[in-house]
Amino acid sequence: MSISAADVNKLRQMTGAGLMDCKKALGETNGDFEAAMDYLRKKGAKISANRADRQASEGAVIAVTSSDSSKGAVIKLTCETDFVGKNEAFVAFAREIAEAALSNEPATLDDLKNIQISGGTVAGRLMDEVAKIGEKIDVTEYAVLKGANIVSYIHGANRIGVLVELSNAPTEANIAAGKDVAMQIAAMNPIAVDKGDVSTETVEREMEIGREQARAEGKPEAILDKIAQGKVEKFYKESTLLNQEFVKDNSKSVGKMLSDTEPGLTVKQFKRIQLG
Repeated sequence: MSISAADVNKLRQMTGAGLMDCKKALGETNGDFEAAMDYLRKKGAKISANRADRQASEGAVIAVTSSDSSKGAVIKLTCETDFVGKNEAFVAFAREIAEAALSNEPATLDDLKNIQISGGTVAGRLMDEVAKIGEKIDVTEYAVLKGANIVSYIHGANRIGVLVELSNAPTEANIAAGKDVAMQIAAMNPIAVDKGDVSTETVEREMEIGREQARAEGKPEAILDKIAQGKVEKFYKESTLLNQEFVKDNSKSVGKMLSDTEPGLTVKQFKRIQLG
């Protein structure tokens, strides 16, 4: 029977075996994917069995920055069990991938997986680890930030990684403040840097929720918008980074803490990646 290139590629994605091996396996098994996987195994091909129905919610998140603080990278390497995710070799592998992302600045996840690291490409090494460990292992998320001052932070045994871009050139004081901000982001998970960064759709949704809550409380229709706007302001305070109470000193906001550290110091952007 005729085997399509799409089917060959699908089997390759499922197994990590070579294109020609996948084509032959499908040809020998009349296009039956399960039988083709068995065929590959019987022929001694290294396959990953990296199937979509296997859950990989454990792993390690690693965030790194360049020596001059001009860029940072954060990646999530997932696996199936906590035991593997905390293994030193697994964490070291995750860090190697993060360093490769930092050096190469890949545009897409596929680009990242094609980067050469020790022992082959990232994709090839992933297949090696799957074959060795027997779990579904993959890089499922990553980001690279560039700017004048990038600070990184890893929280909770590699469960959350954060990158923060600060507005001012690096100093000992603002890097320390940046670490505090990154810890805040890890703990409080803000949705945006400031009020103006929240989408119109989100604001409108919060306004509508506020109106309905006030209406359910029996408030007059004429003041529903005013009450809802107050609830939106509370939402900004709880959900936008610069307006959140600073966790180390709740007498001031994160924005105030930064401006107290250095004139003009603020956060330009951040990236937070979490397991689970």
